[in-house]
Amino acid sequence: MSEPTRHTARARGGSRRADPTSTGPRLDQPLAKQSRWMPQARMDPESFGAFAERFARFMGTARFLVWMTLFVLVWIAWNTVLPAEARFDPYAFIFLTLMLSLQASYAAPLILLAQNRQDDRDKVQMEQDRTRDERTQADTEFLTREVAALRLAMRDIATRDFVRSELRDLLEELRAQDAGDDPTPERQQHGDGGAGTRHDR
Repeated sequence: MSEPTRHTARARGGSRRADPTSTGPRLDQPLAKQSRWMPQARMDPESFGAFAERFARFMGTARFLVWMTLFVLVWIAWNTVLPAEARFDPYAFIFLTLMLSLQASYAAPLILLAQNRQDDRDKVQMEQDRTRDERTQADTEFLTREVAALRLAMRDIATRDFVRSELRDLLEELRAQDAGDDPTPERQQHGDGGAGTRHDR
């Protein structure tokens, strides 16, 4: 191999190594089959799905039914009342039947595509609702444990009513003790005085 060829190969190899994110063909992935005669049509699935949803939503309205009925009536009247030279679809209306069949054949896949997109959105919404419910349940359990802990802590704290009742009971006990201790000396004095008087008599 000559020197220019080596330098060229090194330059090519260096450029490939320097740009690993190049969009060219990669050796670790198989080549996709490409048609040489038919160009690949690249369509945005999101935009096409949005168009399918708008079309399916429009077909499910009363406006579509009214416009479709008017179109069919005008078609039939045109090809029935007008002279034979002006009729482009005579009786049996084969062309009208073909158009309606084509419309139905295209409308069914579009409606199915719209339903699939709606199902995907429903799945995502259900997953979000499930996550939100789990978070709410966890928060509720946490709050329940906190309330239970507060109740247990409040049991050890003396409330105002409890202190008042204890003070009231203590005051009643003191009054009862005072009332029970005072009459005893008086009774003893009265007893001694009576005995003395009796002795003197």
